[in-house]
Amino acid sequence: MDLSATGEPVIVQEDTQVHVGIDLRPGTLTLTRNGMDFAAYHALVQFASVHANSWAAQEVKFSVKGPDGKSVGLTVDLLNDACDGPRAGIPAAIWKVVTFAATSAGDVGITYAPPGRA
Repeated sequence: MDLSATGEPVIVQEDTQVHVGIDLRPGTLTLTRNGMDFAAYHALVQFASVHANSWAAQEVKFSVKGPDGKSVGLTVDLLNDACDGPRAGIPAAIWKVVTFAATSAGDVGITYAPPGRA
């Protein structure tokens, strides 16, 4: 591959987003929706920093296999409707996935604490 680059990239701080994907060990996380179990195998966590404020986890998109073995996607919104704090009722296992992703994203300056531990 013949590639060259010039310039000095700058991140726009008004609304910066980072997506972090992590693979999950099969069989370690089951999501239940409408009484059906889904085995999660990948998670894509979206973090955002609005106006250079602290980073916040906004959503997790899970790749899962349903009871029929077919792959589908499930999205979990992490912020409440006012977007000023975490959504109530999110299971601790999902926050653990977010924490794993934040640890992986440490190289881009994301620091993160799960709700209630800030």
